[in-house]
Amino acid sequence: MLIKGKCHCGNIAFVLDWPGEPSEIAARACDCSFCTKHGGVWTSNRDARLSVTLQSPTIVSKYAFGTETAQFYVCSRCGAVPIVTSEIANHVYAVVNVNTFENLGSFHLRRQPVSFDGEEQQSRLARRERNWIADVYIAEGSS
Repeated sequence: MLIKGKCHCGNIAFVLDWPGEPSEIAARACDCSFCTKHGGVWTSNRDARLSVTLQSPTIVSKYAFGTETAQFYVCSRCGAVPIVTSEIANHVYAVVNVNTFENLGSFHLRRQPVSFDGEEQQSRLARRERNWIADVYIAEGSS
């Protein structure tokens, strides 16, 4: 299943190639202050493929906080946060924000609250390696 998403103005766009035709997709509503304030509800599938295009990379801010093990891609034009990446052992993993999906209705999503407060850094990175999208390609400019 191909899922398309983008920030509000389209500067950060992605195509997520989700394996199969799932009846529902888990959507994790993180309770940290950043995700709460930015509407971050994340999903991933280890076996999916993610292609991201940054139309104007100069207006994409990569924000890290807390453990600084993840980069939130914030569009400086519209303020939306469509993707997060984490580099672990020279490999980039990612999650996408379901609130930025363009062609998938919310009835496909199973939203659930999550909290990673108190999670140790090594456990956090191991969880990302297990669960986040492992096939990630990020291009700058039109593609």
